[in-house]
Amino acid sequence: MRAELSSLATLNSTAVSRHLVMAGRLLDEDPELAYRHAIAARDRAGRVPAVREAAGIAAYVTGRYAEALAELRAARRMSGDQSTLPMMADCERGLGRPAKALELAGSPDVAKLDAAGRAEMLIVASGARRDMGQPEAAVLLLQGPELKPGRRRAWSARLFYAYAEALLAAGREDEAVTWFEHAAEADETGETDADERLAELGGVTIVEHDDD
Repeated sequence: MRAELSSLATLNSTAVSRHLVMAGRLLDEDPELAYRHAIAARDRAGRVPAVREAAGIAAYVTGRYAEALAELRAARRMSGDQSTLPMMADCERGLGRPAKALELAGSPDVAKLDAAGRAEMLIVASGARRDMGQPEAAVLLLQGPELKPGRRRAWSARLFYAYAEALLAAGREDEAVTWFEHAAEADETGETDADERLAELGGVTIVEHDDD
């Protein structure tokens, strides 16, 4: 990103960098403000791929799927980087176009993704199958060498959770409970709500207590 920003005038580069830093810091705690910072950066440096990607990610997180798709397409076209393909496919889902999401998931460029990116694309594709009323196909999509409780990767919790959701949609509740348990065990950072889903399926209500 520094290399890309070096093409800008010094003052503009500094301003854009500050907006991008704030967008990154705020993305989880205040997505709307992060989005405004990312758009401010884009307005100053719309020809910089990393800036367009940042704007796309912020738009995606805030549910602006059409805008996110346009920004991510622009960044991909300018840089040739394929890493946001899963996010682009999920934008298609968000826009109610699961067939388009599956089309992206079947792109030859998916082979250029790293292992995490390929796993993410499988999760999106499985969700698209569920959107289309094909839960068994959603289940089959996720079955593979990475779907092993004892084989933990950074994306394992999300993969196990998606598999549990697909099983649940297919009416296989007992199996779904097992995989929600695997997801909860693998989720060390609270990335999913597997614990809550388990409580719902078990008829248990989680009560949060004040530290005071």
